[in-house]
Amino acid sequence: MTARTSPSHDDDRLSPAPPHDDRLPPARFAYDRRTWKEIAHLLVNLPVGIVGFVYAVFVLSVGIGLTVTVIGLPVLAVGLLGARFLGRCERARARRLLGLHVDEPSPMPDHGGQGFLGRVWWSLKDPVGWRTMLYAFVRLPWGVLSFAVTTVGLVVLWPVLPFVARGLTHVDRALVRGLLSPSDELERRIAELESDRGVVVDTAAADLRRIERDLHDGAQARLVALAMGLGLAKEKLLEDPDAAAEMVDEAHGEVKLALQELRDLARGIHPAVLTDRGLNAALSSVASRCTVPVKVTADLPARPAAAIEGIAYFTVSELLQNISKHSGARSASVEVWRSDERLLIQVWDDGRGGARLDGGTGMAGLADRLGAVDGLFVIDSPEGGPTRITAELPWRDREPSRPGR
Repeated sequence: MTARTSPSHDDDRLSPAPPHDDRLPPARFAYDRRTWKEIAHLLVNLPVGIVGFVYAVFVLSVGIGLTVTVIGLPVLAVGLLGARFLGRCERARARRLLGLHVDEPSPMPDHGGQGFLGRVWWSLKDPVGWRTMLYAFVRLPWGVLSFAVTTVGLVVLWPVLPFVARGLTHVDRALVRGLLSPSDELERRIAELESDRGVVVDTAAADLRRIERDLHDGAQARLVALAMGLGLAKEKLLEDPDAAAEMVDEAHGEVKLALQELRDLARGIHPAVLTDRGLNAALSSVASRCTVPVKVTADLPARPAAAIEGIAYFTVSELLQNISKHSGARSASVEVWRSDERLLIQVWDDGRGGARLDGGTGMAGLADRLGAVDGLFVIDSPEGGPTRITAELPWRDREPSRPGR
């Protein structure tokens, strides 16, 4: 270890003083790569501002001027979609020349099912397009000013131009952040919910069609056959009592089958055990019908909201059906627990694996259902197994039952 000591005063006296130099060190200016990019951005502001301003004026004047006709609003809607493209180009320019990274706004929701007028209406309400139009109007005067200052700076203010360019581009960054970035997380969330609402509507329509089909092909067909059988038995009651008794006995069997089908259908809509006894008992019930031995573990301090409870039940029910039909497993398990404000479900089996969202086993539908309520659906299923599927739902407390209900 080397000790470090301070020099003595004698050493100071013996050491010759360095010669005094009146010359200042050479000035170093910040003309680095970043500065040249900022200067290039400022010089391009003018042509970009002209293009954007002309586009905005043309779209608004033509669109608003033609609102007295049937083509005015569609023209304005298309113009707002074009403004989204201009905004995307400006965000790319800011990323490349200013090093400014902002999130892309949410894409326009798909409202194809609402027809042409529905798409026009949603385009006219697009806040991203309108903010880009405002950006185009503001950009022109600022583009003229920043272009003029930068051009003059290149000629007579070049020693301080890097600092001037830095200050001017700070204004550009503020404009891009304020007008071309997503206004806030609410806008993105609204777009997601709009898309998720379509998924929920489609799922509900599919469920209604399934219930209608099951009623028509199952219980309804049996009840029709039952009515015809009882009618024939009534006609034979006096002529051939034995044959009539046999027909009544067959009708009794049909009644039992129809009742069982109705119970199964009601269980598919919302099982009574889930309403009466909660998720633990309902999952144990559905696990008992699986062709593979299933261990159910539920650690829930309380019952979640009925809607969340129902989604969790049907998610596990469909996953266990897939295990019975496709997995070739010898054992499986279901775990349900609460973590903070989330309800977590994990379904495991030791089958052949290879489960995918696009595998045609209903996994994509489950993922869409969970995504519609801000949930997650994760598949870990390598070829050869095992398969572990994790579902996550938001925890919502169950509303207390009202007196007298």
